Amino acid sequence: MATQHFSSALPVPAVSPAYPMAKPGYGKRSAPDQQARTRDDFCLLPTRERYLAGFVDHLPDGAEMSVKQLAKQLPLYGQQAISTALKALSIAGHLRRVRCSVGAGDECRWVFRTFWSRTAHDNEWWNTYLATETATRTAAPTTTPEAPPSPDLAASAEPPAPAPVPHQRTPHQAPTAEPAPPAPPTREAAPSPAYLALARLGRDDHRLALSADDCTTLEPLATQWLDRGVTTDYLTNALTAGLPTQVDSPIGLLRRRLIDKLPPQLPATASTPTDTPTPTRRLLVECTDCGRPGPPEALPDGLCRPCHTAHSASDQPSPDPTQIAAVKTHMANLRTLLKPV
Repeated sequence: MATQHFSSALPVPAVSPAYPMAKPGYGKRSAPDQQARTRDDFCLLPTRERYLAGFVDHLPDGAEMSVKQLAKQLPLYGQQAISTALKALSIAGHLRRVRCSVGAGDECRWVFRTFWSRTAHDNEWWNTYLATETATRTAAPTTTPEAPPSPDLAASAEPPAPAPVPHQRTPHQAPTAEPAPPAPPTREAAPSPAYLALARLGRDDHRLALSADDCTTLEPLATQWLDRGVTTDYLTNALTAGLPTQVDSPIGLLRRRLIDKLPPQLPATASTPTDTPTPTRRLLVECTDCGRPGPPEALPDGLCRPCHTAHSASDQPSPDPTQIAAVKTHMANLRTLLKPV
């Protein structure tokens, strides 16, 4: 059970307005179920941990939470002391470091977050929360919307209003006919896949060089192939396979092959769903001491097994002062007995 420290804590340093924010997908995230901020927050923690916890608690979401950056903002402690204090805060139930995969396929990447809670929670609460979809959505990076321009900048960007000009008399002029607006330029329709497949035949094999009119003539026949479910590669291979050494009429040869080799019309079958369900993203908790990832239930107190064992071994209770005095007395008696008579 934690003992309350009655010594006055160091004043919480003010957060610099220029404190750096982490990249999207990184930095601090506030956990839910937190009590309102009071002056007695973190009163059960030692002085150093209470000092760091008060500073982190006032940081906005998305602030950088690296040890190097925290030590830069807190001149009283170095990076080693900050790392040890963060480990203590993790054991006390105030923070968890996590990583989450973002993206799909070959573009998958990892983002890192530090979940912070002003109210200390036990391992069961953290495991339950980190296993929920809410924590996953919170850890996923979000694009920050662009801030609307300030009224001052918008006003300065607008051109100044023209100065009023006094009305002057002008001689009456006959109205002239307004010129007709220019006709919008006509855009040519994009060629169809069948037209493009026929046009590429001559570039792949000079024996099948076709003119633009030839491609337009054969386009309806090639479209029938594509309508039956074949690809343009299949169409090209069927038209170029087994060509004679010399082709006198490319359009005649291709017309005959498009008609004679027309693939069959397959009956419509129930299409199997091609879209596989998106794998459920699960957060991996990182060891606050060494950074080793793992599921939340495998890292109690935010520490992996070796770090947790080392921390438990280093937290042996200090000996009783009476025992220390008894040992000193016993050693003094032994020295007295060893003195020569």
